[in-house]
Amino acid sequence: MADNQQDKPQEHKPPEDKAQEEKPKIIVDDDWKAQARAEKEKLDEEVKARQEAEGAPGEAAGPGGGRIPPASFATLVNSLGAQALLALGGYEDRKTKRRLVDLDLAKHHIDSLVVLEEKTKGNLTDEERQLLDNVLYEARMQFVQFAQRLSVAPASSARRQPPKRGQG
Repeated sequence: MADNQQDKPQEHKPPEDKAQEEKPKIIVDDDWKAQARAEKEKLDEEVKARQEAEGAPGEAAGPGGGRIPPASFATLVNSLGAQALLALGGYEDRKTKRRLVDLDLAKHHIDSLVVLEEKTKGNLTDEERQLLDNVLYEARMQFVQFAQRLSVAPASSARRQPPKRGQG
């Protein structure tokens, strides 16, 4: 029995020692995350500064000789938002000079933004989340306005037409 009593103090540490061991791990983890975030921001700033200084040589020339922005979360969100707004009359047909409205296509792009929002939840910076929220809000508001206009127009024109035979 004497051997068992000698082993017990070595196996179990006092509760205060356990608390002290766990606390530095949390601090180290938080420090690591903050350090990684700071390094990422610093690298992003360096890349931006280098691209501005060099005229962004890695970017491809777009139609008309313009530069295509580098792929990023902001570019993706803005691209999907722009496509939704274009489908809501933001594009004028060159031949007919009429603005084309395609609610189904606009809804598809808005739904794509919603999928992006769901899949990135909890993984965005405050700026990225704010951008996505703003683009989604604007696209949804434009969609609702066009949908209301289109639903009012057919209803009012239907009232003006005489009823077909067999209808009241």
